[in-house]
Amino acid sequence: MEKMYLVFFVLLPFGFVFAQQDVILSGVVIDIKTQQPLENIVVSIQNSSATQLTKANGKFELHSALKGEQLLLLHSQGYKEVLLKVNLDSNHNLGIIQLEDNFSDDASATLITLSESDLTDDTSTSEMTSGLLQSSKDAFFQVSAFSWGQARFRVRGLDSENGTMMLNGIPMNKVYDGRPQWGNWGGLNDVLRNQEFSVGAASSDHTFGGILGTQQIYTRASIYKKGSRLLFSASNTTYNWRAIGTDASGTNASGWAYVISAGKRIGNEGFFEGTNFKGESFFISIEKKWNDRNALNFTGFYTPNSRGKNSPNTNEVTGLTNEKYNSYWGWQNGKKRNARVKNIEEPLLMLNHYFRINEKANLNSSVMYQFGKVGNSTIDYQNADSPDPVYYRKLPSYFTSLYAKDKGAFSGDFMPDHINAEKSKTLFLDHAQLNWEDLYRTNQKPILNLNNIITGFEPAQSHYVLYEDRTDDKTLAVNSNLNLQLTENSAFDGGIVFRSLKSHHFQSLVDLLGGLYFEDVDAFYTGAQAQSDLQNPNRQVKEGDVYGYNYKLLATIIDAFTQFKFNYNKFDFFLSQSYSVSEYQREGLYQNGIYPTTSLGKSKKVNFENFGFKGGFTCKISGKQWLFFNGMHYTRAPSLQNTFSNSRLNNTIVDDLGNEKISGAEGSYVFRMPKFKMRATVYYTLIRNSAKTSFFYAEGIFDKGKANNNTDAFVSQNLTQLDKKNIGVELSFEYQISAALKAIACLAYGNYTYSSNPKVSITNDANVVKENTQSTFDFGRSRLKDYKQSGMPQQACAVGLEYRAPKFWWLGVALNYLAENYIDVAPIARTDRFYINAKNGLFFPEATKERALRLLKQEKLDPISLVNITGGKSWSVFGNNIGLFVSVNNVLDVSYKTGGFEQARNANFRALNQDVSSGTPSFGAKYFYGYGRTYFVNLSVNF
Repeated sequence: MEKMYLVFFVLLPFGFVFAQQDVILSGVVIDIKTQQPLENIVVSIQNSSATQLTKANGKFELHSALKGEQLLLLHSQGYKEVLLKVNLDSNHNLGIIQLEDNFSDDASATLITLSESDLTDDTSTSEMTSGLLQSSKDAFFQVSAFSWGQARFRVRGLDSENGTMMLNGIPMNKVYDGRPQWGNWGGLNDVLRNQEFSVGAASSDHTFGGILGTQQIYTRASIYKKGSRLLFSASNTTYNWRAIGTDASGTNASGWAYVISAGKRIGNEGFFEGTNFKGESFFISIEKKWNDRNALNFTGFYTPNSRGKNSPNTNEVTGLTNEKYNSYWGWQNGKKRNARVKNIEEPLLMLNHYFRINEKANLNSSVMYQFGKVGNSTIDYQNADSPDPVYYRKLPSYFTSLYAKDKGAFSGDFMPDHINAEKSKTLFLDHAQLNWEDLYRTNQKPILNLNNIITGFEPAQSHYVLYEDRTDDKTLAVNSNLNLQLTENSAFDGGIVFRSLKSHHFQSLVDLLGGLYFEDVDAFYTGAQAQSDLQNPNRQVKEGDVYGYNYKLLATIIDAFTQFKFNYNKFDFFLSQSYSVSEYQREGLYQNGIYPTTSLGKSKKVNFENFGFKGGFTCKISGKQWLFFNGMHYTRAPSLQNTFSNSRLNNTIVDDLGNEKISGAEGSYVFRMPKFKMRATVYYTLIRNSAKTSFFYAEGIFDKGKANNNTDAFVSQNLTQLDKKNIGVELSFEYQISAALKAIACLAYGNYTYSSNPKVSITNDANVVKENTQSTFDFGRSRLKDYKQSGMPQQACAVGLEYRAPKFWWLGVALNYLAENYIDVAPIARTDRFYINAKNGLFFPEATKERALRLLKQEKLDPISLVNITGGKSWSVFGNNIGLFVSVNNVLDVSYKTGGFEQARNANFRALNQDVSSGTPSFGAKYFYGYGRTYFVNLSVNF
């Protein structure tokens, strides 16, 4: 490593340029509607370092040593870019240049719609590409985020843990799962527009970054445009109504500046049934410039919100109901009540110090503290039937596919009971939603008079309760970032971030549903094993109490990076390095009855050390064309989520756990003219040695000599040594047909597969008679190699036209086609154990190779064609700007699946074969559906 740094510093003095007579370009930039000068507009010559900001009077004077025809770019947040041809053979005064506010881009940032899978914590597909990409002006990324995003398209097939999201220099990816908590930014669209985005392995001045890219959000008060703004929105997706108010003071003579914003979102019901939403947002940023070299900025925001979730459904359930059906809600006192609600309350406080050491060096330091809670509610029950309306025994398929099972476990016989199936269908359609009244009634006992006649009811022990899986995080982060101009042609960036997390995980009783108390025992176990906490046995818990599980996860992470950049007339290149140390630990707060010696207290510390290297080269063919080549290789610690095999119960660390190894390369050709722009990119990504933990109930998974003589069990599944390979092409074209009409075309063609057969281990807590009894079983390798990664279309294309009238109205139409989307497969069904009969230890005779290939073939979802229409109009009234934006997505109201997953409940070949062969599988795949026809209306007033 020392030799590498020596090489870098030896190379630095050799940068030079030839002195030439500078050409001067000057002009004045104004707002086309208000005719007022615009300050801080970025004016630059393409493929050069010549850049300047306009002054308060809108004027700029740009000096350049370049000659011949070049392209001059003017851009700023909230305005449409202007690209002009200029000749640098002599000085030019370009006169007045008018910029038009871009209400289409402005509204795009408000169009983020969240699907169920985007916001579910326990799925690997939970990400929101549009959140990570909304800062990019590239046509491809705009289409990816706001047109393809509704079908869960992921850029390069990568989820958000592979990108780094930063707020004023501090990473905001959660330590627990590596992904940003998107709910923390809800309603703050208006004040989070100052962003920087680097794609893929490109360089970033602030961090080493991930293979997907880096997004940096700035909330420094002095960079906001002075003025006030009101937003009013209506939609039928996640929320129904929204109002936001923002005021920015600009910097006064004393060096003070502030920005405040507040908003509210309300949705009695979103697009899917029973998906209620409510949220508030509060934001403040205050800056004090002490002098020309020092400034201090405070940022704080609080965005409490709650959202009713939507259930994935099997084809059977959707066929009986409709695509909007949601089994999570039911009527209570004339109102829809959702049992599965996600609540987020995580305020954030941040202090930033900006230190301009000299003209060539800047040091920015930050301290951030975030705290609060995230809760996901659901129903718990004891000694009672499942309240789930789609519980498999309540559906017709139970009688047409699993009837023979009751006559002999997985005998292979098929004896459908059509009479009871029809009765079940009628009963389900009459009771398709949660019955809250029945739950309350079950939690009460009758009051009898002397004649044993019921005269009323009174609260009793609760058999049904509503609880939350709670996570209360406290995160402290400190960072410092140095940007140094070493010579005219070379620069250095470096930084270090320290993060400390204390994460409290527990089960909190929210509602006794009319009862008096709930017993803190596990009804599936007996004796001491049934106790959640042996130190407080047989507790009677009430609302607000903690029960079930209770533990903390502790993490300390230090990240550091260095970067050297070299810029010349015809080429640029950079080299970057990273180093990080991560330390994880679990602290059990309950002494669980199954694991009395390994559940309470602190686990051993788990340590990971990681390195990374990346570099890139840019060839400036001309002022219109360039070539980019970037590559990176780094290792990454597994997330906290995947470190412990069953963190709710014990301190056990996943076997064979190690760092992930990530490699990637990309090459791009870019061509830009005032009327025509294009980009072509090829990329390759390899992610090796991933780990994944999941939980499910499996039938027929064990033979009777194991698992406490029971073939069924609720198990945890740990995958290790899982590799993924992503290869693809990105193309985008923009052509300005006329001054008013523009055409756009984009194409994404990818192939995202698993490139290894991961190891599978299954943990069955029910098998623990004594603590040293075997509970974890090696299921060998799962044959996942060459299966497709799930959860997103791997191919997409879009063509669109946009018309902008001279009188400030515009209309856009886009046709999108998305294909090659596959559902998630069950790894356990691809292991050798899947083919073994639990009764005799022999292979199932019906498990032929031909039948296995048909049965385990990965399901591909149907292609999707979506038409979107957007439009807007802006006015200037008494010097104030008013903008109206309207969009209608999926105009043709196409019904489509965005993703799905195989259920792993049929845990042996015979069970799955019998279920599927019936034609009405009881445990068929579950699917998520996209939005049908939706609208969004946004009215903004700037003054």
